[in-house]
Amino acid sequence: MANAKLSEALRLLGIGPEAGRLYLELLERAPAPLSAVGAAADLDGDALWSAYGTLVDAGLASAAAGPGDVVAPVPPAAGLEILGRHRAAELDESRITVGGAFESFRRQRLASEKDHLVEVVTGDAIGLRMRQAWASARSQIRQLDSPPYFPLPGATATEDALATLARGVTQRVVYSRESLELPGNLEKAIEPCIEAGEQARVLPSVPVKLVVIDESYALVSLSIREVDVHHTMLVVQPCGLLSALIALFEQTWQSALPFHGHTARPGGLPPADRRLLRLLAGGTSDEVIARELGISRRTLFRRIQILMARLGASSRFQMALQAQRSGWL
Repeated sequence: MANAKLSEALRLLGIGPEAGRLYLELLERAPAPLSAVGAAADLDGDALWSAYGTLVDAGLASAAAGPGDVVAPVPPAAGLEILGRHRAAELDESRITVGGAFESFRRQRLASEKDHLVEVVTGDAIGLRMRQAWASARSQIRQLDSPPYFPLPGATATEDALATLARGVTQRVVYSRESLELPGNLEKAIEPCIEAGEQARVLPSVPVKLVVIDESYALVSLSIREVDVHHTMLVVQPCGLLSALIALFEQTWQSALPFHGHTARPGGLPPADRRLLRLLAGGTSDEVIARELGISRRTLFRRIQILMARLGASSRFQMALQAQRSGWL
């Protein structure tokens, strides 16, 4: 096991397998004649001298005092420093070479007007691409959210979002009223993300279903509303269109109503009342709110009146403003 680890370490430093075998035998037998060490490593002739020359050039071996061709290993500190720098230089050169080759490829594609700044993704590939997008985020996700939703392979979209938030990625989402009205979506998908730190706002509708990953690329979902399914998704790479989509999100964000605050009132706010306020803020109908809360419309009206009284509001509009100022939305 120790020899295997040493051989791998030598390989990573640029020492080939034959020179590596010779060095291992050198450590076992030196000081000893080079021919004897070579025989133990199953090397002779040109192969032996080439392997030994590699070790000498790397600062790992040299001739030793004694009769004939006696050789021995030398303290590796200086040699390893040289090897390390050499490998780092090789890696830098490789990165430059690969990066240059890709840029050349891009220039050729752009010159021929075939560079795919907008990629079209369809079918089952949509779910996989969406999961990859969440996993690739490093600093910020900006999202305009509305049904219909595409089923994701493996974990749910909520689990992906929670994992992203746990990594410290900022997540800003503008939800449409339809997102809040979808049965169970507010309680099971939206609120867990808000509690985990997501910044959420709401509008009656959003202009497009959109996810922007950092400043790197955007996912634009095209859905067929008549059949309530995803059909196509566009992946937009850095270009003028991506800048326009980011500007569209920021404009939509500014006009949306926040509902991610945490109450500062004594005693807090019951989750059901917070959910009621969020549904009201999204313009959801009384019938849908009653269904989501599992109560009758009469009970709903009574709870709304109680909230209005607590906030000192005489209308639902005033209640929404006061709730936002109080950190209830």
